[in-house]
Amino acid sequence: MMEIQWGQPVAFVLPHDGEIERFSTIEKVRYWLRRRWPVSDAAQDTALAKVESAMDCMSPVEEARRAFLVAALTAGFEPTDAH
Repeated sequence: MMEIQWGQPVAFVLPHDGEIERFSTIEKVRYWLRRRWPVSDAAQDTALAKVESAMDCMSPVEEARRAFLVAALTAGFEPTDAH
């Protein structure tokens, strides 16, 4: 499997428990979107589609990253400076 550069890690405070979760790889982002996401909505669907497309080298990782950030905010994740 080819490693895909995700860029700078992002960290969020999780909506229900206040824990901080760091996302530093696109693989972890995909896992969370598929298995651990707290809501099922259009933003999650869009982010997952863009992440999988980027993993297949069919679209830019930057698009997947932006879609993930939008999905995280709509799911109630709070941005944090912790990396």
